[in-house]
Amino acid sequence: MIKLHDKQFKLFLNEKEIADAVAKVAKAVAADYKDETPVFVGVLNGAFMFVADFLKSYEHPCEVSFVKLSSYQGLTSTGIVETLLDIPEGIGGKSVIVLEDIVDTGRTLQKLVHLFSGSNVKEFKIAALFYKSSVYNGEYPIDYFGIEIPDKFIVGYGLDYKELGRNLKEVYQLNQDHMINLVLFGKPGAGKGTQANYLKEKYNLKHISTGDVFRYNMKNGTALGKLAQSYMDRGDLVPDEVTIKMLQEEVEKNPEANGFIFDGFPRTVAQAEALDNFLESKEMQLNATIALEASDDILTQRLVERGKVSGRSDDQDVTKIKHRFQEYNQKTAPLRAYYETQGKFHSINGIGEIKEITERLGAVIDTL
Repeated sequence: MIKLHDKQFKLFLNEKEIADAVAKVAKAVAADYKDETPVFVGVLNGAFMFVADFLKSYEHPCEVSFVKLSSYQGLTSTGIVETLLDIPEGIGGKSVIVLEDIVDTGRTLQKLVHLFSGSNVKEFKIAALFYKSSVYNGEYPIDYFGIEIPDKFIVGYGLDYKELGRNLKEVYQLNQDHMINLVLFGKPGAGKGTQANYLKEKYNLKHISTGDVFRYNMKNGTALGKLAQSYMDRGDLVPDEVTIKMLQEEVEKNPEANGFIFDGFPRTVAQAEALDNFLESKEMQLNATIALEASDDILTQRLVERGKVSGRSDDQDVTKIKHRFQEYNQKTAPLRAYYETQGKFHSINGIGEIKEITERLGAVIDTL
C-alpha cells in the first residue's frame, strides 16, 4: 500500500506483468512493420516509460517523436483535451503508430485522430499499454494493446495522481476499501440536507440527493432524464433501474470522493437490494445507514416555519405533512429491519443545535 497526497493506492500490476504486456505490444507491431520504418509517437506525459521500454523491445528501424495532451486534473477527466506539444513535422507518407499509456473514454484518441488527420500519413494506428474496454466509446479501433483492465484509477509506470507516482515501477490502483458510503434517513424536516452538507465537507464525501439528480437529468434532457419523463408522462412510476443508472453516473463522475452520502434513496427494500448490488459491482459497499430521529410535533413546527420561507405548499399544510410522515413510517420500517440484519442501521437524536447533531453523526461515522 502506498499513499499519494490524500489517497491510498494498492498494488495492481507488478514489474513482470508490465514488462510482458510491453513485449506483447512490441512483438505485434514488429510483425506488421518489420519491413518498413514506422514513426512511433508517444503521448506525454504518461507514456514516457512505456515508450522507452517499448523501443528496447522493438528490434527494427524506427523513428520516434512525441505529442503532449492533457485532459486530467487529479482523478477526474475535465472532458476538454488540450494540445500542449503538436505533432512532428515530416511524417507525411510514413506509417504512424501512436503509443498511448492508457485508453479509457476515448476523448484523447479523438483529439489525436484530429491532429493527424491533415498530415497525409501513410497509415495511422493506435497502440495502448492499458485498455479500459468497459468505458471506451469505441469510435476508433485500438489496433494493439497490452493489458485489458477494469475501470479503476491507476498510478505508476508513467501514470500520476496530481503529478505524483509517475516514477513507480509497478502500477497501483485506488484503494476503495477505506471509503465511507452512507444512507441518511429521516422524516421531512429532520435536517438530512443540512447535515449532509456538513458531513461531505468534513469527510470529503459526495452528497447524492435523488431529487437533485432527477431534476438535473430532466432539466438537461439527458437520455435517462427523457426515459424517466416518458414514464411520468404515462402516469407510471419511474423504475428502480432508471434511478440506479442515474446514481451510477453520479458515482462514476466523482472518483475522487472518499465516499458517498445517498439521500432519498433507497425508499424500499427492493431499492436497497439494488443499491447493494450496484455498489458491489464497483467493489464498494454501504457502510452504514443513519436515521435522524425527531418527534412529529417538532418536525411539523420546522416544516411550517420552512414553508414560510420556501413557499412550498406541502410544507405549509399540516394535513399534507402528517401524510408524508405516515408514508415515511410505512416505507422505512422494512428498510430499518433490512439494514439491522446487516448490522448497518444507526439511530441518532435529531433534536438540538446543528453542530450538536453533526457531532452525533460524526461519532457514528468515526467508528466505521
